[in-house]
Amino acid sequence: MPARNSLKMYVDDSYYHLYNRGVEKRTIFIDEQDYGVFLGYLKEYLLPKDEETLRKMLGDPSVSYREKDTILKKLRLNNFADEVSLIAYCLMPNHFHFFIKQKSAQTINKFMRSLCTRYTMYFNRKYNRVGSLFQDVYKAVLITHENQFLHLSRYIHKQALSLQGDSLQTQPCSYDEYLGKRKTEWVKPDEVLYYFSKTNPKLSYQTFVSEQDDFEILQDLTLENDF
Repeated sequence: MPARNSLKMYVDDSYYHLYNRGVEKRTIFIDEQDYGVFLGYLKEYLLPKDEETLRKMLGDPSVSYREKDTILKKLRLNNFADEVSLIAYCLMPNHFHFFIKQKSAQTINKFMRSLCTRYTMYFNRKYNRVGSLFQDVYKAVLITHENQFLHLSRYIHKQALSLQGDSLQTQPCSYDEYLGKRKTEWVKPDEVLYYFSKTNPKLSYQTFVSEQDDFEILQDLTLENDF
């Protein structure tokens, strides 16, 4: 029997919870560089590619051959800026969560395969290992009603906040974008924040996150067992 949420329903203009973890629940982010590389890949995939500028640089005689090689790699790199919106995310030591909107069916499949394959190549090269890094294929849950839409972002952010403890440092996540503490061009929180007040603390997104999760709503959005 296939693992829960491994069979995917791809629908145009739809919202998804995407997640995956390390094979045998192993750590997939060992140090700050690993988190930074993964986030850097997200940025490259989700920000528009300025192909016109890159091609002009290729024709510039002052640009070195090494720089031109880097430019060619960027031109060949997949880009999903017009097809995928990242609404919320968190990166945990052995897994990650994305709240995604895709424009066209099958886009998230191409996006996730590109991202996970590229990160696996980086990780295996850095840590001198071979083989799969992630447990099977990524999992995907189609968001079908408003309650799921609202509660998913809270679930994702509370995953990261749960490891904060006494430290001011949290796991990399989009919570600061939701609180207005950070602006990241490739993170799109506005559709969720539309439901919350910016002036009434009792109706704010931060207050919503601090409340108890509704596990009945979350039941179909998450893995079949703990990470």
